[in-house]
Amino acid sequence: MFARRHFLAGAVVASAVALPRLAAAQSYPSRPLRWVVPFPAGGSTDLIARLLGEWLAQKLGQPVVIENKSGGGTNIGVQAVVNAAPDGYTLLFALATNTINPSLYKSLPFDFQRDIAPVAGLAELPLVFDLNPSVPAKTVPEFIAYAKTNPGKINFASFGTRTISHLAIELFKIAAGVDIVHVPYQGGAPLLTDLPSGRIQAGIDALPNSLPYIRSGGVHGRGRRRAADLHAGRTARADRERHREMGESGGPGWHPAGITEVAFSLASPALAA
Repeated sequence: MFARRHFLAGAVVASAVALPRLAAAQSYPSRPLRWVVPFPAGGSTDLIARLLGEWLAQKLGQPVVIENKSGGGTNIGVQAVVNAAPDGYTLLFALATNTINPSLYKSLPFDFQRDIAPVAGLAELPLVFDLNPSVPAKTVPEFIAYAKTNPGKINFASFGTRTISHLAIELFKIAAGVDIVHVPYQGGAPLLTDLPSGRIQAGIDALPNSLPYIRSGGVHGRGRRRAADLHAGRTARADRERHREMGESGGPGWHPAGITEVAFSLASPALAA
């Protein structure tokens, strides 16, 4: 479980101050808020939004309705928010993918920097390198060696085409010089349905979604994360030990057993000048 007080601390002041300013009205909010999450239900983004949505509703005195709009590498969800009235009642769960998309798509029907206004930073979470337990590799170098002896035979999943998860896989392929098959999913929840079953052999997902499977042994984690930021008490100590056992040496060009970190934030349609 998350240490909620630590997890929410960075968003408390920003949410309380910025949202009323967006609405530009002393009575704000006078009706429910809509929070668009550009991934399916059940993944890390959905989990964080529902935790924070409950807290935000208590603080603002109005319901916060979570609306999952997945697809298009998060662009469908962003477009829904851009099309909404810029009155502070429609929010977006923004993430690293949104800042990357302009460089990956020839054209987009919106300008993220112009059309979306930041409200609050919410969290920084690591991505984790997950393996099905049947894969005979206890460290990243062992996985690289296994992949090189089985070119084109390993299905490596991301939580969506052109997402940060997908880019991490492509970077890994180049850095390690391996031939693996990218399998895109619509979110982390379906990815972690197929990974323990063996339908796919590996995947890169955000840690909160993967952690229960790692703890239960359903998948083996090979990624880095900040245990102290995510867990408390004995659970944190146990997880730190478990992740130390994941392997001390990493693949070429990246940190030992680590991938990257992804930032999540709260945003809303930009107000007209």
